[in-house]
Amino acid sequence: MQFENSLTFAQQYDLNDPLNNFRDQFFIPELNGKPTIYFTGNSLGLQPKTIPQALNQELEDWKNLGVEGHFHGKNPWFSYHHFLTENSALIVGAKPHEVVVMNQLTTNLHLLFISFYRPTQKRYKIIMESAAFPSDMYMVESQIKLHGLNPEDAIVEIKPRENEFHLRQEDIDATIELHKEELALVFFSGVQYYTGQVFNIKAITEKAHQCGALAGFDLAHAAGNIELKLNDWGVDFAAWCSYKYLNSGPGSVGGVFINEKYADDNSLPRLAGWWGHNEKDRFKMLKGFIPEYGAAGWQLSNAPIFSMAVHKASLEIFAAAGMTNIIQKGTQLNAYLVFVIKEAMKLNSKLVLQIITPPAPERSCQLSLLTDDNGKSLFEHLTKNGVIADWRNPNVIRMAPVPLYNSFEDIFQFGTILQSF
Repeated sequence: MQFENSLTFAQQYDLNDPLNNFRDQFFIPELNGKPTIYFTGNSLGLQPKTIPQALNQELEDWKNLGVEGHFHGKNPWFSYHHFLTENSALIVGAKPHEVVVMNQLTTNLHLLFISFYRPTQKRYKIIMESAAFPSDMYMVESQIKLHGLNPEDAIVEIKPRENEFHLRQEDIDATIELHKEELALVFFSGVQYYTGQVFNIKAITEKAHQCGALAGFDLAHAAGNIELKLNDWGVDFAAWCSYKYLNSGPGSVGGVFINEKYADDNSLPRLAGWWGHNEKDRFKMLKGFIPEYGAAGWQLSNAPIFSMAVHKASLEIFAAAGMTNIIQKGTQLNAYLVFVIKEAMKLNSKLVLQIITPPAPERSCQLSLLTDDNGKSLFEHLTKNGVIADWRNPNVIRMAPVPLYNSFEDIFQFGTILQSF
């Protein structure tokens, strides 16, 4: 498709978009009575309009049934995580018994590390990207200390080459190969939060396994955004949040993937809780933990029903739209965004911007722009004119047009505002 920098082109593209009607299923924030151009779905997704009804259903069951809502509500709370399993599995490319919705992201990563980071005197190192999201860095460091090891020795960080912004797969492979005799785990994000780089999860997993290590991933910026085939790729474990591309509300419930090869491996250490106990015997209140089959066996506590109700409603939108359509449109939105930015730079010499997100296929919805000394002023200009983007110190603007609620007209209007700086 040959792009054009015109309102007519953008509106026609929207008319031909099979996901065009999904925008109407979301509340779009307004500024001065006009819809904003919301480009921060990579940080907090917008609210689906089905959420109030979904929440009200659980509030009504609580009001009218009290504790009986666990078994006699419209969506019985005892079984609630099952209502989210199938659609979650579709999003991450898993079998239903390999996923469960529970807790929150970093809590889940800690639980998974208890099971899958089992350092020995010989194999104890963890390879991860440098400048990972801080919560991941803190989590890994604390897990290493939990085993009495020194993070300075046990953590191997891979940095981009000099004057580059993203990692090369050959450098990841070489680092894994270099440390293969001491390597216990390779742990990466699916999409790098700062640059927007999409990592090759399949290749990283294969290389880790070739060298005798496990492979785990933080999919906070990947779930609901990029194609994932966790089962096919042989990933050992993964976790994600639901409040970014999955549009389930601030701080909402997270999810985990645990490969089916561990589904009934009761020899794996884990932190146990009663909601992970075999469902058939859970209310017998017996001693001796017998885990539920698959990922569900890693649950700890009762489901947070209100968060799960929101997440359930959002996942139903994803199921209706289809991940193939979502990924395809996300790629098109991103490409059009690049086009209008370059057009704006041609027309306004004050715009000094560098795209630090690598080209496709190492790119998702997110686009990160490196700015010059006028970057903060540019960001404030965008904000004042109704563009909700994200500023990251020292001088990066992150934007992520989301397929379910952003339009090509959004991007054209953004280009007009950018050009007017």
